[in-house]
Amino acid sequence: MTSHLGLLVLFAFFVALVSATISHDDPAAQFRFGARIFGGFVGAGLVLGWLMYPLPF
Repeated sequence: MTSHLGLLVLFAFFVALVSATISHDDPAAQFRFGARIFGGFVGAGLVLGWLMYPLPF
């Protein structure tokens, strides 16, 4: 789990968990909000990774 993708998923999970827990009281709302944040983090990371792939760094 020490690959870039694994660490991205782990970070996104914990950020989504904490953000959903402190922002909503209803468990269903917490789950929906956390899932949206998690998906957004992972999706943005994958999209940005593919956009930066051809750059000569």
